[in-house]
Amino acid sequence: MVFPIVVTFSQIKPDKHQDGSSLENRMPVVAGQFYPNNPAQLRSELAYYFATAKPAKEKTATTIAILSPHAGYVFSGAVAASSYNQLPENIYYEKIFLLGTSHRIYFEGASIYNRGHYVTPLGTVKVDIPLATKLIEDFNCFTFRPDAHYAEHSLEVQLPFLQYKLKQNIEIIPIIIGTQSPQMCRKIAEALQPWFKPGNLFIISTDFSHYPKYSDAVRIDRITAESILSNSPEKFLETIRKNENQGIKNLSTCICGWTSALTLLYLTENNPDCTYYPIDYKNSGDTKYGDKSRVVGYHSIIVTMKDPDKKTTELNFSNEEKQTLLKIARNTIVKYISKQKVPEPGTEDLTLNLKKPNGVFVTIYKKGKLRGCVGQFRSTQPLYKLIQDMAISSSTRDHRFSPVTEEELDQLDIEISVLSQMKKIESIDEIDLGKHGIYIVKGSYSGTFLPKVAVDNGWNKEEFLGHCARDKARIGWDGWKDADIYIYEAYVFGEKK
Repeated sequence: MVFPIVVTFSQIKPDKHQDGSSLENRMPVVAGQFYPNNPAQLRSELAYYFATAKPAKEKTATTIAILSPHAGYVFSGAVAASSYNQLPENIYYEKIFLLGTSHRIYFEGASIYNRGHYVTPLGTVKVDIPLATKLIEDFNCFTFRPDAHYAEHSLEVQLPFLQYKLKQNIEIIPIIIGTQSPQMCRKIAEALQPWFKPGNLFIISTDFSHYPKYSDAVRIDRITAESILSNSPEKFLETIRKNENQGIKNLSTCICGWTSALTLLYLTENNPDCTYYPIDYKNSGDTKYGDKSRVVGYHSIIVTMKDPDKKTTELNFSNEEKQTLLKIARNTIVKYISKQKVPEPGTEDLTLNLKKPNGVFVTIYKKGKLRGCVGQFRSTQPLYKLIQDMAISSSTRDHRFSPVTEEELDQLDIEISVLSQMKKIESIDEIDLGKHGIYIVKGSYSGTFLPKVAVDNGWNKEEFLGHCARDKARIGWDGWKDADIYIYEAYVFGEKK
């Protein structure tokens, strides 16, 4: 159902980038209309919708995309929760793309919000501004139009579900599609294709039939959903044409976000590893607030993709590559400590292995004792660039130590730990001491130990978990027992043999 929207300049809130330049955060437009604007009430409603939603399907592949409705929560909240229920708890997504079709204006291509972040009553959802800007710069199908975002509700209503489900710091790329051209949708899909892979998530925001009577909606929504499940853009377009030429009373559209759904189909059509699954269906007539003579339909659909790299993501570096990365780390620390500058390493001779994004920790020792250690599990930056950032952080921003001084530089040894992808475990029996690092998450608290920590301290498995829970995550010695636990491997090399 659609409620009236009043847009004011309060939807734009000034803020600052890390470099001091201005941000324009996109404030909620439909909080208090489509969903509660009180955080406690909103969490309570979300808890109810998730409790009554369809449970997660047993999956042997990764959920890479979901279709979720965007109406008022009293009408579509349960179906939306069914979509988000298919995502594992606290899963880490490198990139989260939100695609919605504009309800307000039409324009060629799509608009990506890259001026700031999105805000909801549950807090700020960060926009991956560097990637959003890169997409706009690299592809003429993308632009930034403020009028495409400030009055548009289709992305906003997805965010509280995302915040509630993932319970972590997330970054999104918010895309509003303004075109009515299938050819332009294909161009948008081609631009996004490199990011359509396991580890990322695509959220397609769309309702289905608008305003027919209940029985017509059930029939038409089933036919439209079946065309999406066929993974055929041509069949989907043909189905829309047939549905809307049937002369069904009061039917204004059989799917309002058809351009967003079509873009998804262009992303999946030639990929045999992609499979569509229907999860849930209701329409507004199924709620106590709905009028069965005039309804809006809501489907929950997911797309899974087999992950060919899941079993074999072994890290390996040649001696030359290891020496190159260690040299980059040392030169960065020396120049930053002595001259407050970051050197620009020549990239021409760097191998592809060193340019791939990867999580990494940089550890500094002084006379055999820890002097700093800072890392990051995931990044969009090339490995060599992230090593520069972590080298600076470990030498100057580890809160356990004072910043490294110029006089200490000759006394330091540098060690680099390149990380594999994290895997959530169901039993601590999956932890192999010395091989696996651990990352413990409980609510907003988290902590990690690299694989070598257990070996260096002679800990058994329970001590490894207990120390991490108490000393790093701050959730108490036994806090790991009801927390989410992830494992990862580290490829470690250093200056000191």
